[in-house]
Amino acid sequence: MSRLDVKKTYKLYIGGKFPRSESGRSYPALNKDGEVLARVASASRKDLRDAVRTARGAVSGWAGRSGYNRGQILYRIAETLEDRAGTFVEQLTASGSTSAAAKKEVGQAVDRLVWYAGWADKFAQIYGNLNPVSGPFFNISAPEPTGVVGVIAPEEPALLGLVSRLAPVLVPGNTTVVLASESVPMPAITFSEVLDSSDVPAGVVNLLTGSKDDLIPFLADHMDVNAVDAGGATPNQLTRVQEGAVHNVKRVVAPDGTGQSPYRIAAFTETKTVWHPKGL
Repeated sequence: MSRLDVKKTYKLYIGGKFPRSESGRSYPALNKDGEVLARVASASRKDLRDAVRTARGAVSGWAGRSGYNRGQILYRIAETLEDRAGTFVEQLTASGSTSAAAKKEVGQAVDRLVWYAGWADKFAQIYGNLNPVSGPFFNISAPEPTGVVGVIAPEEPALLGLVSRLAPVLVPGNTTVVLASESVPMPAITFSEVLDSSDVPAGVVNLLTGSKDDLIPFLADHMDVNAVDAGGATPNQLTRVQEGAVHNVKRVVAPDGTGQSPYRIAAFTETKTVWHPKGL
């Protein structure tokens, strides 16, 4: 006797938990042949507000950790992602990638996390400095996290694009609200399960699935979001982010690929400068 497979309905990831969308809505995640793999929560405006509030509450704890400890946690994410590589390869292959391309993407995502983990306790020495001044003073500049950062993940590559935009935001101590790939959401959902088992404190990463066109205006306009990485935004979506950023002078980083660079870390830091007398 034949039976129908039970299709799973995936939830959001907010505050270290997996809540259902307040809207009660979902949409189908399809494979390359148009068949339904699962159903995915469609986040609402209230879900986004909850995610921002949770991210704000996690800023002080995450920023207050040592760079070395943040690096350890990023490395742990890489370890857990490597351990679940088979699942990610399967999901990427179902969405249309070849097996070789899927394995390569997963490997690059793991390597990217390790690369950024290595920067966590070093970037402050690179971006901070002792400034030359005329007078009996020390003048020292040091980078600090921007705060709550919205991350618009690229549609493709779904996993590598997400990791490439998220990791540098986390390195200096920012917390995030991520809008996952709308067309290929399964890798992001599984990645949230990786985060949940990788020592990432609750609220540091909050991941929403659903319509980017619906969610981006609320992310852009939210007065408690300090910056937006628009790496996965279309030209029209980027314009909307820039319009919303005017309200509280958010920093906006435009799409510029999925490479790795220490400048991506610097994009989400502020510089604090202090003066101190040298004494006699």
